Amino acid sequence: MKNPETNVIKVAIADDHALFRAGVKTALASRKDIQMVAEAENGMQLLNLLKHIAPDVVLLDIQMPIMDGLTTLPEVKKLYPDIKVIMLSMHNDHSVITRMMEIGANSYLTKDSDSEMIYQAIRTCFEQEFYFNDLTNKALLNGLRMKRPVEQEVPDVALNDKEVTILKLMCEEKSTREIAVAVDLSPRTVEAIRDKLKTKTGAKSLAGLIMYAVKAGIVEQE
Repeated sequence: MKNPETNVIKVAIADDHALFRAGVKTALASRKDIQMVAEAENGMQLLNLLKHIAPDVVLLDIQMPIMDGLTTLPEVKKLYPDIKVIMLSMHNDHSVITRMMEIGANSYLTKDSDSEMIYQAIRTCFEQEFYFNDLTNKALLNGLRMKRPVEQEVPDVALNDKEVTILKLMCEEKSTREIAVAVDLSPRTVEAIRDKLKTKTGAKSLAGLIMYAVKAGIVEQE
């Protein structure tokens, strides 16, 4: 968890390519608020490390031998629900991204992401639970479009105008601070409304809220 004195985020990485792991460590080495605490070559090794080390954020490659990221993600979430998991892949397949977000990923980055994006994803997931980018949003929206209407059951929820506005802004990749400015509320109030939206819609995460917004027709699917 966050250290109040140093505010250092502990990060672990699981990737079977040593050069990629070294590259990420080098890219984050200059960040005073990031500390790399563990690295693993596959999911099984990561789970063994997590018995002894408690990172705040895990960078998890999808394709690894022995135990891949798809298998590892739900295990990490079940055993260590407070750990934020950022999935890494060479591919930007929308169906894969949607699947990852649905089963608990806090973000998804392609492995050609620059150091600034990796840093922002770690920081944002740590502070706000999720880091959405253009890739994740398009994947979630496109994934929902592909489902048949019968699969898109929508809970009957009454939302007021303010809640609808905030939900739309969330779907537009706006940060809590940006939303607060747009609706003239404090960031803390926006977070409270976001939590209330989760309770009302039954969504477990921001990814779930985006899915609800599409299913309910609150955001355009075109």
